[in-house]
Amino acid sequence: MSPDPRRAALRAGLQALSLPDDDDRIGRLLGYLDLLRKWNQAYNLSAVRDPMQMVHQHLLDCLAALPPLDRHLQGRDARILDVGSGAGLPGVVWAVMRPGWSVCCVDAVAKKASFVRQVAAELGLRNLRSEHARVEQLHLPQVDVAVSRAFASLVDFSTMTRQHLLPGGCWLAMKGKLPHEEIAALPANVQVFHVEPLQVPGLDAQRCLVWMRPETTQEVG
Repeated sequence: MSPDPRRAALRAGLQALSLPDDDDRIGRLLGYLDLLRKWNQAYNLSAVRDPMQMVHQHLLDCLAALPPLDRHLQGRDARILDVGSGAGLPGVVWAVMRPGWSVCCVDAVAKKASFVRQVAAELGLRNLRSEHARVEQLHLPQVDVAVSRAFASLVDFSTMTRQHLLPGGCWLAMKGKLPHEEIAALPANVQVFHVEPLQVPGLDAQRCLVWMRPETTQEVG
């Protein structure tokens, strides 16, 4: 049997990002892609179908955000809410890489939530849960970070998930080009405290992270 070219590409990407490239994590990440390809035959979970493109546009695109998130958390384990998770990106990928984190994927489409639930079961990801719900109607423990990857505008993302943030928690929006208009449209009670360009290994496309937190109003006197 010839070597799986996806494995070499994924390992090289993990090394470029200074992330663990052990066989267990790589096996689970590729197992996730195998499940996604299988489900895509019946359900339209992802428009990306080419196996190598899935490595770069799905896995490495999500993995590139991990080192900045690790720095933000300063090595602490965290509760993560992946809003509008779709097929589980980035939630599934992060749950594989960070077993100490508690990751909840939320999507309003039942088949997508069911898929992530199946992934958690088949890959043995006890730190991953999936909820079929509209996030603004969801009742769950508050989180350290709410993340959105191409889910909604910054205004909608922050408005719908504000109640889910722990004190000191933040929003992390994964974007392509820097969304100047979306940032300008944010209300005064949302602060953009950092915008970070990302370089995704093997992907020639613009990516950035927009970090936001609730603006606290200090009383005078």
